[in-house]
Amino acid sequence: MTTLRIGTNGSAIAPLGIGTWAWGDKLFWNYGNGYDASALKGAFEAAIAAGIQLFDTAEIYGFGESERLLGQFKQDTPQPVYLATKYFPLPWRFQADAVAEALTASLKRLQVPSVQLYQVHWPFDFFMGQKTLMNALADEVKQGRIEAIGVSNYSAAQMRQAHQLLAERGVPLAVNQMQYSLLARQIEQNSVLQTARELDITILAYSPLAQGLLTGKYTVENYQPPTGARQLDPRFSRNGLEKLSPLIRTLQEVGEQHQRTPAQVALNWLIAQGNVIPIPGAKTAEQVKQNAGALGWGMTTEELEQISKMTP
Repeated sequence: MTTLRIGTNGSAIAPLGIGTWAWGDKLFWNYGNGYDASALKGAFEAAIAAGIQLFDTAEIYGFGESERLLGQFKQDTPQPVYLATKYFPLPWRFQADAVAEALTASLKRLQVPSVQLYQVHWPFDFFMGQKTLMNALADEVKQGRIEAIGVSNYSAAQMRQAHQLLAERGVPLAVNQMQYSLLARQIEQNSVLQTARELDITILAYSPLAQGLLTGKYTVENYQPPTGARQLDPRFSRNGLEKLSPLIRTLQEVGEQHQRTPAQVALNWLIAQGNVIPIPGAKTAEQVKQNAGALGWGMTTEELEQISKMTP
């Protein structure tokens, strides 16, 4: 299995991670209704067994519960775990020491003295400003509490600014976490992907299966009215699924050539872009095993181009 190095000097890990927004989150994901800590521990263990080391969380996920669960699970494995969490730039966090305080709280919940990747959740300035923020993050790298710095949802210009501010401190910008999938390819057109490659920045691709649309689970043939947050997404309507049908058929056809599912093909397509690590969400061991099927194989150039032409 190939590995990908995060940032210039970062760790080399499998090019697939697990997103843990749903871990402990009752507000958006109804944690405790249909899945619980036991199911999540099973997902964690299945990921480690499959060679997946990266778990992406945030202080705001489940109001800290996602970090607490990850911290508990990590204590029970001798295997290396790559932890990535995020700082949320709330309006009242306007002094540099807010970064240190937030990081201290995250490390406590994760039960670790340092974290491999610490990301800025959104490119908000408010009263702190990017220079103060990046300097505060660089200070934590110098103190050894952060191995690598990342950002999330930063435009190409914002990413370039953050990269420059950190470079002035001798610290690389390792990651920009962005929405990226076959149904969300904006970063290919707005220079984010190109700039990331130029600056040797890894893209962590969140929502890489487009909330399940790329799994083949939702089709016109088995159509049911969507529930929950999917009710707000027109792509889950009957008309939306009809438009999606040609892509799903292509993913199925390519998958049959490799004994893979549409979801595994969609994730593998992202991995094939080079500096991209998809981080699909997973709440059960079975979902993790399905995701892990994206690793350890590759498509031909013709197959990659065929899929790419479906959603330019």
